[in-house]
Amino acid sequence: MFAMASLDTFKVVETTQVTPSSDSPKSATEFSLPLTFFDTISFKFPPVERIFFYRLNDSTPEYFNSVILPKLKHSLSLTLLHYLPLAGSLRWQSNSPKPIIMYTPNDGVSVRVAESNSNFNLVSGNEIHEALELHSLVPQLIVTDDIAPIITLQITLFPSQGFCIGITAHQTVLDGKSSTMFIKSWAYLCKQGSIENSSLPPELTPFYDRSVIKDTSGLDFLYLNQWIAFTSSGLDPNRRSLIIIQNIRDVPEDLVRATFDLTREDIKKLREKVLSELDKAKRLHLSSFVVTLAYVSTCLIKARDGESERAVCWGFAADCRPRLDPPIPENYFGNCIIGPLAEAKAKKFMDGNGFPFAAELMISVSGSPRFGVYEVDFGWGKPRKVEIISIDRSGAISLAESRDGSRGIEIGLALNKHEMEIFTSLFLDGLKNL
Repeated sequence: MFAMASLDTFKVVETTQVTPSSDSPKSATEFSLPLTFFDTISFKFPPVERIFFYRLNDSTPEYFNSVILPKLKHSLSLTLLHYLPLAGSLRWQSNSPKPIIMYTPNDGVSVRVAESNSNFNLVSGNEIHEALELHSLVPQLIVTDDIAPIITLQITLFPSQGFCIGITAHQTVLDGKSSTMFIKSWAYLCKQGSIENSSLPPELTPFYDRSVIKDTSGLDFLYLNQWIAFTSSGLDPNRRSLIIIQNIRDVPEDLVRATFDLTREDIKKLREKVLSELDKAKRLHLSSFVVTLAYVSTCLIKARDGESERAVCWGFAADCRPRLDPPIPENYFGNCIIGPLAEAKAKKFMDGNGFPFAAELMISVSGSPRFGVYEVDFGWGKPRKVEIISIDRSGAISLAESRDGSRGIEIGLALNKHEMEIFTSLFLDGLKNL
């Protein structure tokens, strides 16, 4: 069984633009950043969509409109002074060989304000529920051939239940770490009282110097040209356009979402199981990340019950900031990730040794337990739930740290109803049998 919620309880109240605070001279100054090869790798990728849910029983429309919304807008305006690129856009000018990130005075971020009468506990809960219910809570990026917003935001009130903040981020400009750093900065300034000329702590102050990314081989143009060739029509093979590729898949009506938790003790037992069944000569470093993805992927492939000879591919993003030579600052703003890929036959996961086998491979994931998304407190407490909505279309697995700070891991999935029921049984039964 799964929970259902009505889709006709949503309305848009207003759409506005929030600009960097005009009280600072920073907002009157143009600012631009070039794209690096880390950016052009993901040039045409669909945006990443996330929602932060906040439980607040006192969130009446009156309180929301007089206190919560003004504080969120004002603190966003102050935050954008530190993140001017996000108030700007990705532009491809006619005289430029590649797109550029550009902020000009009076640019700003589109913010949609909405209201929903849906069951807040349901849409922000862990239990199985309809995926489509969440899609009205994130805004779209409206992209043309020569200009694309970098982020758009939506703030949705659930009267007397809580509110949520949806963010849609362009993957050419932001990786998950940079996107999370922005959200944390916004929350920090909001909680501090939105004081004019407020500074950010060093770990949240974006580092913009692109010269730290070395590209002596021209990889930026190599990836860009490959994307152009891949997405251009035969009539115009060199067409320059910022239009992103269509979503990998539409969201079917029977798609459901659910969240699963692995405790620290669960991860320990799973690690011990792998080590007891693998070749003793193999010295594997089994991080919590690897153990979690191996276990989840094994359950997932079995739940999909496909042909044993079909190919199964993995890919995940690895942060390169500490891995470059020399390493670059952790607060570097932009993309600095790579995505290794691996492939194997589905039958490798089907038998009793599927989990240990998966532990030796790299597996698909969106998000990271290292982002600390449950630390994002705007002044009304930490999130009740954080969801990555874009996995509904990409088919990825989402990961986050456990909300309770116990060093466990939270896993988000989007499957059809039948597959989700099988996955749930496999996941829970497997833990009971450890």
